[in-house]
Amino acid sequence: MAYKFIDNYRERGARKKLVEHLKGRGIEDQKVLEAIGKVPRHFFFDETFWNQAYRDIAFPIGDGQTISQPYTVAYQSELLHVKKGDKVLEIGTGSGYQTCILLELGADVYTIERQENLYQRTIQVLPYMGYKANFFLGDGSKGIEKHAPYDKIIVTAGAPFVPEIMLKQLKIGGIFVIPVGDEKSQKMMTIIRVGENDFDRIELDTFRFVPLVGDQAW
Repeated sequence: MAYKFIDNYRERGARKKLVEHLKGRGIEDQKVLEAIGKVPRHFFFDETFWNQAYRDIAFPIGDGQTISQPYTVAYQSELLHVKKGDKVLEIGTGSGYQTCILLELGADVYTIERQENLYQRTIQVLPYMGYKANFFLGDGSKGIEKHAPYDKIIVTAGAPFVPEIMLKQLKIGGIFVIPVGDEKSQKMMTIIRVGENDFDRIELDTFRFVPLVGDQAW
C-alpha cells in the first residue's frame, strides 16, 4: 500500500502550538514535549480531517476506537518516566500515535491490539513513517507474557480493575500506568512494583477512555 503523507510548515507550526498548549496544561517533561513536537499526528487521520489533528481532543479512528487526546497521551507518557532502552508494553495500539511517542522517548516497544483492522494499518503506517516496534494482534488484557518482564507497562483503554496477570509481567522497580473505573470514567493509576509481591499504588486524575475489552477486562 502506498502512502502519500505531507508534513509542511502548517502542520509543524500546529505541533509547536500544541506543545505550548500542553505546557500550559501542566506537562513539564521536556522529552515528552519534544516527542509530541516531532510525531506528525495528522498522519493518523484521514486527510479530510487533518484540520482536527492538532486540537487537544480525542477523535474517532474507526472500529469504535479513538486516537487519544494529546494531553492524555502526554500525561500518561510523563507518568511512565521512560528511559532510553526501556522495554515498554503498550496495551491497545489503536492508531499507533502513543506507540510513536514511546519510540521517540527511546523505548523498545511491545504493543498489542485486538482490532485486526487497526493492527493491519499500524503495521504498515508506522514502518512507513520510520518507526519500528514489536506489533502483536490479540487480547491485550492478558499482557504479552512471552516477552515479559517489562520496565514499563501502559494501558490506553479503561479497565474495570488492574489485571493481576499484567502486574506479574512488570519488573521490580517498574512502573505500570492504567486508567481504572467504570465505562463512563476512570482514575489514572500509577503502580510501582517495589518487591516480588509488593506494589505501591497512586490514584491520580479522572479521564474517559474507550473500554479495555478482553478476558481480564470488560
